[in-house]
Amino acid sequence: RISWISDVIVVVSPENTETMKTIIEKYGHKKVTVVKGGITRHRSIFNGLKVFAENEFSSHLLQKPEVVIIHDAVRPFVEEDIVAKVVMAAKEHGAAGAIRPLVSTVIASAADGCLDHSLERARYRASEMPQAFLFDTIYEAYQQCTDYDLDYGTECLHLVLKYCKTNAKLVEGTADLWKVTYKRDLYAADSIIKDNLSQQVCVITNVKETLAQVGFLLPESLKSQIKVEAISQSLSKNDSHLQNIISGQCYNFVCVNDKRCAIQEIQELVDMLEKSNIPLLYPVVLISVHLDISENNSFSIGMEDLTMIKKFARETKKKNILVYGLLIQCKVCNYL
Repeated sequence: RISWISDVIVVVSPENTETMKTIIEKYGHKKVTVVKGGITRHRSIFNGLKVFAENEFSSHLLQKPEVVIIHDAVRPFVEEDIVAKVVMAAKEHGAAGAIRPLVSTVIASAADGCLDHSLERARYRASEMPQAFLFDTIYEAYQQCTDYDLDYGTECLHLVLKYCKTNAKLVEGTADLWKVTYKRDLYAADSIIKDNLSQQVCVITNVKETLAQVGFLLPESLKSQIKVEAISQSLSKNDSHLQNIISGQCYNFVCVNDKRCAIQEIQELVDMLEKSNIPLLYPVVLISVHLDISENNSFSIGMEDLTMIKKFARETKKKNILVYGLLIQCKVCNYL
């Protein structure tokens, strides 16, 4: 998703390595290397760094980067902007990490279970991810750290301060950097993703006068609620505008046509979706609207078209693309 990142190292537990490889192959990720993790956080990160310097964890060494970004999978909503900020800060200072204000006061308990003391919340921040480091700095820190650090430590920024005397630059993060920790957080994350995917739709019509009118009125009625991209032309595999929309991870399409059978055009759009880099982790919704304004329109003929779309939809559903057919029959175009 972020073009200027050259390699992505995914560190997973040994028992889940094959599952992760299957996922990567299924969704066509090209620059991902899977590495077996260790028994602790720091040992796992160290294993991930070794693919740039040692042959133990990879069949071939990857080109050593100037800056390495460390992120954790439990924060799935990181934006490119915050990644870029910590990278630029790391290039200047040697290390950088995202922070957020504390939402609760931190207290310490005494041996008897009673309050010992509390921290002044305004003076402290929560350390978040992503964090970025000059590769040589973070790798040197891990080479020098003790087994105790590897087994009980959690903060990468502390390691480079302790062993490399590098003071990390702290970058204010966004509210999206929350952790999926408990089962209830999975439902929240799923809802956020679905809500984001539903906020954009692409309306495709051809240049015929009646359809162009529909192509204008539909976006006008929707744009107060969601982001709408409107294209008034026939589908084409060489349509760079449409390809850019797909690459921008638009998951919702409405195709308005007046052809007796629009399966061919819908098939072209499905082909474009499959060949794009859009990850089909959630269903793409494609609505084919057949506008029949002929004088001799027939309900039975219209049903034949919908039957064909229904058959086509059963096949595309296997690819996580949901196709729906809508037939609109009218003799007076003024109804539009």
